[in-house]
Amino acid sequence: MAKARLITGVVVGATVGAIVALIDKDTREFAKTQLNSAKSCSANLIKNPSEAIQSFRTTVDRWNETLTSGADNAINALEQVEETINKFTNNK
Repeated sequence: MAKARLITGVVVGATVGAIVALIDKDTREFAKTQLNSAKSCSANLIKNPSEAIQSFRTTVDRWNETLTSGADNAINALEQVEETINKFTNNK
């Protein structure tokens, strides 16, 4: 019961907040622009699903390469730190 009240309260609060925010003309125009943009993007994705999947795959591959490169750089830096520490500890 408490969970249902919480969810209801959040939904009602969000709805009231959105309605109050849309009183401002600039906010309405911004929301309209964003919704139209989302609509055209969605329509494009529906018309060309293979292109959307290819674009997503390219993006994931690019993120993967960046992550791998960052990990390699971090490992290299740690190895250099380890070598430096070993030089100082072996000299004593």
